[in-house]
Amino acid sequence: MEPVQSTLKKWMANNKNFQEQYEEIKKEVINSAEIKAFLGSHPEITKKEIDKNLIKLYEYKSQSKQCDRCESFEKCTNMIQGYSPVLHVTDGEIHLSYEKCHLRRAHEKEQAQRKLVQSLYMPKDILQASITDIDNDEKRGKALAEMNHFIRQLKNGLPPKGIYFYGPFGVGKTYFLGAIANVLKQFEISSMLIYMPEFVREIRASIKDDSINKKIDAFKNIDVLMLDDIGAEMQSAWFRDEILGSILQYRMMEKLPVFFTSNYSLDQLSSELETTRDGVETVKAKRIIERIKQVSKEVPVFGKNRRN
Repeated sequence: MEPVQSTLKKWMANNKNFQEQYEEIKKEVINSAEIKAFLGSHPEITKKEIDKNLIKLYEYKSQSKQCDRCESFEKCTNMIQGYSPVLHVTDGEIHLSYEKCHLRRAHEKEQAQRKLVQSLYMPKDILQASITDIDNDEKRGKALAEMNHFIRQLKNGLPPKGIYFYGPFGVGKTYFLGAIANVLKQFEISSMLIYMPEFVREIRASIKDDSINKKIDAFKNIDVLMLDDIGAEMQSAWFRDEILGSILQYRMMEKLPVFFTSNYSLDQLSSELETTRDGVETVKAKRIIERIKQVSKEVPVFGKNRRN
């Protein structure tokens, strides 16, 4: 059986229309500015080599180079989405390869950053929160100042302490967590946002499927842990001491910051934590409070109720 290329050449030779079209395409390719520039910079390339690789030259010419014809990564016009063609010469032979384009690199970076923010039962608007959308309310001035101070420190590495935001309903405490999480991902720092009442239920459910240790390890080791609405649910002594206490102890020893939001000050939270189904346990509650103080700084948040 004759090789396919030989058969194709014979067919081309006998097909006048195809020959004419081929010559037109060849003329268009060879006379294009970018191909002229490429061939001009490689005088060692022979006419035979050009003819042999006309399809490669056409493939290169017809595609976008580093996004010069693309509106976005999603609207990439190239044969391989997000890859830009590159012509090069080795030992007088023309080769065509592909490299990632600017838009693909940006897309991959954005995808990777998104994965840096994990959440358990947090609303979508919180996960999309932005520092630039936070209005400079005078009553929230101290909280905003402390948040900006934490962010400035990121240039020198991850600070050992987060912030314990406390104040009334609707003043933006949870939104602060989302905004900080989105700043952290720009520094390639991972974070986990957890709504505490659901977190308690998640841990209880994990006992049944034996995944509790795996989840606790994730909460211990994430770069930045964020616990939203601590004190909102009556906790058992077991959860307070074995789960929350264990996580905070580990993060305190490893100097990993924790952010909190609560309607209670730390003194008020201590009273909430000491009362469990097993009775009043003041010492154990205060132990948790001391650990919170080691991994965060208590900051009040006031202002108008933004939920109204």
